[in-house]
Amino acid sequence: MDLERRTSRVAGWFMIATFVTSIPAALVLYEPVLKHHDYIVGGGADKRIALGAFLEILLAVANIGTAVTLYPITKRQNESMALGYVTVRVLESTVIVVGLISLLSVVTLRHDLAGTSANAGTLTVAGRSLVAFHDWTFLLGPGFCSALGNGLLLGYLMFTSGLVPRRLALLGLIGGPLLFFASTAVLFGAFKQTSAPASLLALPEAVWELSFGIYLVVKGFKPCPILEADSHEVRAKATPGAMRA
Repeated sequence: MDLERRTSRVAGWFMIATFVTSIPAALVLYEPVLKHHDYIVGGGADKRIALGAFLEILLAVANIGTAVTLYPITKRQNESMALGYVTVRVLESTVIVVGLISLLSVVTLRHDLAGTSANAGTLTVAGRSLVAFHDWTFLLGPGFCSALGNGLLLGYLMFTSGLVPRRLALLGLIGGPLLFFASTAVLFGAFKQTSAPASLLALPEAVWELSFGIYLVVKGFKPCPILEADSHEVRAKATPGAMRA
């Protein structure tokens, strides 16, 4: 149906948007404030931080947009898990926004207090505290929440429904637990979230999310029982007399 094709395209573009907006902010634009301990008392790169924050706002919108767009379709397979997916994505977006607020607070402190009579050491401690807060939100949001939401819940819904090829959905069912394991290891200090082991364990999840988005845009949903059942229901409501006959 045309509506289902439009739904798949919109959901696919939302998923691609989450992939595109997350990488520049996390790996490139935030680098000055995340890596330089004296950023709050230095020259600053505030426009880069502001751009990174703007991309993360778009990321939060795209996260929720993906789940809400898919919900009318996925609830036909398992309403509880579909609602759970929406909830986890909302939680992830909330955590992301809280994290970017902490980095914007560093920028505000640099503007208002750097170069004044405020003690540079105290400012540096305050700045590093806000950055540490952001780092933990990054672990909880794109780490744990993404593993549970995009990995396990979405992977399960796609695998059991047949809306996408099951081999593709397996990436989510594999990538989700691997990312969850990596996040747990980071939580207990086994390695850092930006380390090579963490990146390697997160790779299947990243491939799943990008592949899923591209597939929905290019191919759309596969014919499957939940779509066929809905199509029969729509035709029955449109032609009740014919169906009785």
